[in-house]
Amino acid sequence: MKALTYQGTLDVRVENVPDPILEEADDIILRVTATAICGSDLHMYRGKIPGLEAGDILGHEFMGIVEDVGPAVTRVKKGDRVVVPFTISCGHCFFCEKELFSACENTNPARGTIMNKKSIRSGAGMFGYTHFYGGYDGGQAEYVRVPKANVGPLVVPDILSDDKVLFLSDILPTGYQAVVNAGVTHGSTVAIFGAGPVGYMAAACARMLGAERIFMIDHHPYRLDFAAQTYGVIPINFDQVDDPAEVIIEATDYRGVDASIDAIGFEAKGSLVETVLANIKLEGSSGKALRQAIAATRRGGTVSVPGVYAGFIHGFLFGDAFEKGLTFKMGQTHVQHFMPELLEHIAAGRLEPEVIISHHLPLSEAARGYKIFNDKMESCRKVVLTPDGPRNGGATAGGLLSQG
Repeated sequence: MKALTYQGTLDVRVENVPDPILEEADDIILRVTATAICGSDLHMYRGKIPGLEAGDILGHEFMGIVEDVGPAVTRVKKGDRVVVPFTISCGHCFFCEKELFSACENTNPARGTIMNKKSIRSGAGMFGYTHFYGGYDGGQAEYVRVPKANVGPLVVPDILSDDKVLFLSDILPTGYQAVVNAGVTHGSTVAIFGAGPVGYMAAACARMLGAERIFMIDHHPYRLDFAAQTYGVIPINFDQVDDPAEVIIEATDYRGVDASIDAIGFEAKGSLVETVLANIKLEGSSGKALRQAIAATRRGGTVSVPGVYAGFIHGFLFGDAFEKGLTFKMGQTHVQHFMPELLEHIAAGRLEPEVIISHHLPLSEAARGYKIFNDKMESCRKVVLTPDGPRNGGATAGGLLSQG
């Protein structure tokens, strides 16, 4: 089969690789009809995340048709059209029983990325996301093996196109969990740092939950313009405004917003010092976005972090967070928990995640898709790949770096 493989920094290639096979009784084999490039994939593309090996198949946002099932699979059957969550969860461990699916204790045989790990068990394995998370093949391919198929895949109705439901695999639940963690409700004020796909999904979900004012901070004008037109955000370009948090405070009666969402993560465009420290591996993540989020949030408010972080962070300003009595909520998304609810919102027309798609490409052009997305070319917001061409499986047309 054809699959997009990692070969080194800024080097990904579509190659012929062996077809996947059933390995466990609760596996399925999925024929991929649509897969997307995520901002988390770009972290790996840029060589920022260790644990990758040449030939690894990338991709954790995908969906398709069930081609084969193991003898213990009861949730789906051959021919079902399903979306697959990016985390792999067993469904019966301590955390899965609490519906904290990304903390599953049984699907990641590797160590994860916690630095001060002690003897704590690893969290869930992930598709296409380094050998720290189990080394599972990803979904930017013609076929993919999906373990734990009685827990992950969600059957979707044929009436909804691939474009409408594909993002149930990651960025839509991630944006939704971010606003739920932020406590967004009717009348809330919110600041979203990062006008990338996760930032867009957070804005869409915040609007759905009744947010009154949404500030969005980024430095790509075309992304901010889209967010302003689509979600009614108040755009702030940090290339033009030295201190976005100060602008937000002045616009909220000198209090700050009820909640800030960091939809950027560890590659936030920070100071020269932070860049140098990260490059020489003395720091794992830039603290720029988090410092701004802390500063922009009112006393007693919440900072919600869906953006990926790892390692040390320079200038975290924990004292400021303490003095303001802030609550922090963060972590990988418990996708399986949110997928059914979000599918209902899509079916009812309350959410239209497909509007963010700017590029449809065949899988054969995946390397170009990575470059377009990474370099912010052609006003790229989100790239969807299809193995058989730019339409498949019912799909329809549809500084600070952004996650998603």
